[in-house]
Amino acid sequence: MIKSKKNGEHYYWGDNCSGWHMAKTESLSIIEELMPPNTQEQKHYHLNAQQFFRILKGIATFEIEDEVIHVVNGEGIHIPPKTKHKIRNDQSEDLEFIVISEPTTRGDRHQETS
Repeated sequence: MIKSKKNGEHYYWGDNCSGWHMAKTESLSIIEELMPPNTQEQKHYHLNAQQFFRILKGIATFEIEDEVIHVVNGEGIHIPPKTKHKIRNDQSEDLEFIVISEPTTRGDRHQETS
């Protein structure tokens, strides 16, 4: 089946951020996401899942462990399991990206504890 934002299962997360499931199985998750300006998620990690973020529009600011990395449209970044991370949109325009998780992150998200 051809998938797009028009027919993908939609959900809201964080502060008015959106996600559309393109693939949703126990072994693979592919989500197209949109983060409005000046939004962010909480720093977390996954015990089992690795993730790859591909930026479609905008500039993503990642906090990975103790490093800040900027990823621009057309670029991507791989996050191995057990790596503390978060994504932010510090820009004045929407941030759009694809996040691929293998296996799924459902039930595998753990908030960072200081």
